[in-house]
Amino acid sequence: MSGVESVDKALGQAVEDIGGYIRKQRESAQVSLRQLAKVAGISNPYLSQIERGLRKPSAEILGQIATGLRISAEALYVRAGLLEERQGSAVLDSLACDPELTERQKQVLHDIYESFRRENRARPETTTTAAPAGPAPARDAGAVPDATAVAAALAATSDPPE
Repeated sequence: MSGVESVDKALGQAVEDIGGYIRKQRESAQVSLRQLAKVAGISNPYLSQIERGLRKPSAEILGQIATGLRISAEALYVRAGLLEERQGSAVLDSLACDPELTERQKQVLHDIYESFRRENRARPETTTTAAPAGPAPARDAGAVPDATAVAAALAATSDPPE
């Protein structure tokens, strides 16, 4: 197989992968093809062709589809091969794997987390506090912290207003 044929084959596989991914996300969000097409501002047949791997959508169309599905446009760009996957963090990995959060909730928490990180990078005088030595306290794997505990933890890590 020549180099051009292998690139064409890889591109075809990427188009099928992104289409299948979009279809899975649409079905899990319980959104019809017509509803998503309308929200994304594209025709039903075009969206159907994307989902079946017959068309490769542009970055702009992927962004519109992501908005319609209420998922990260970045995730679609990575799937489509338009962006390289970023190095994750344990926090973001945990968010992504949590089956009890919707894609929208995951995205909001991701955005908040990243905004805190950007803010801290912009202020070099801010120091990070290392976690206490020793093992983390045991907790039930299915336990979810209550809102009061989360609010208290956020308040303890926030800088006082100036």
